[in-house]
Amino acid sequence: MTGNNIRYAIIGAGMMAREHVANLAIIPGSQVVALSDPEPSSIQGTLDKMPADVRPTVKTYSDHKELLAASANEVDALIIASPNDTHFQILCDIFDCGHAYAVLCEKPFCTTTEHCDILEEKVKNYKAPVWVAMEYRFMPPVAKLIQSVHAEEIGNLHMFTIREHRFPFLPKVGDWNRFSVHTGGTLVEKCCHFFDLMRLVVRDEPIRVYASGARDVNHADEKYDGKTPDILDNAYVIVDFAHGQRAMLELCMFAEGSEFQETISAVGSKAKVECYVPGPADYWDGTERQGELVFSPRFDKKPFHIPVEVDETILKAGHHHGSTYYEHVKFRNVVLGWQGKGEKTEIEVGVLDGLRAVRMGIAAETSIKEGMPIKLSF
Repeated sequence: MTGNNIRYAIIGAGMMAREHVANLAIIPGSQVVALSDPEPSSIQGTLDKMPADVRPTVKTYSDHKELLAASANEVDALIIASPNDTHFQILCDIFDCGHAYAVLCEKPFCTTTEHCDILEEKVKNYKAPVWVAMEYRFMPPVAKLIQSVHAEEIGNLHMFTIREHRFPFLPKVGDWNRFSVHTGGTLVEKCCHFFDLMRLVVRDEPIRVYASGARDVNHADEKYDGKTPDILDNAYVIVDFAHGQRAMLELCMFAEGSEFQETISAVGSKAKVECYVPGPADYWDGTERQGELVFSPRFDKKPFHIPVEVDETILKAGHHHGSTYYEHVKFRNVVLGWQGKGEKTEIEVGVLDGLRAVRMGIAAETSIKEGMPIKLSF
């Protein structure tokens, strides 16, 4: 390895892997050198997203263990972008492999309480940085909202609300995302992002989760080995925090006609701040759109509308409004600092953040099943 180049291996070669490839391609000093996936068509699909002269240089494996065994001197950082229920074993194999790779793991970090407990202990002895990919933090409109709240521009925060109205879950290889046993449930798979945002914005820990949800519209006519998908397609979740603030999530996955996919608001004693984030251009009309921040003082009655622009090259590199790019730039700085090639930089989304978001999602799924609030204690 020379200079500040970082060599990446990606475990899991599906849609999210391709987004990582596209974003790394526009970050100088980033090189994807290996892929692993048991499905050959997935590997080929990801290779096809790379320049023709790069493809022959990328080593491919059908099993992540083969990649780990062969890559100690050839890879600096691992990206885990495989199905949710594979994350736990892959992480265990990485932590036990005897070589310290920097790791960026897609959410959810795992899918069960038992696995949360095991990984929380295992990571304590791991010597390399581990970053959990909660990229919604880094969407520019969301980042500006967080900045406004933490600067106390709205006064003391009391209510925080996230509304996501979006398209249904997409088809995946093996249809793994149709069943909660593989995903952890919609409120783990999809919504751990939002529970992470709640903790980040409120700057406190949750003590109680109430939820109501169902599968009312999507996937009702689908059958897999005679089974109908059981994943939720809509829900409300209320979270109480230790010092009195409350947060709420409204999720609807049959509202793909919405102008904005995410609407997030924080209400304080002096003002309200909201951000609006458009969905991916591929699932709208093909046109990249910009987000917006709206600041509404209580007493002036004159909201301020602030456009939040993102470079179109960055928008086109993924489906998360530029956030994967900004996440990678930050992760890159952490890796270079760890290697002694740059200033030491703190991990912004650590393992505990990832695990606590999963635990909140599990609590929400449990609340729906049991019809009662679930207490949490971190």
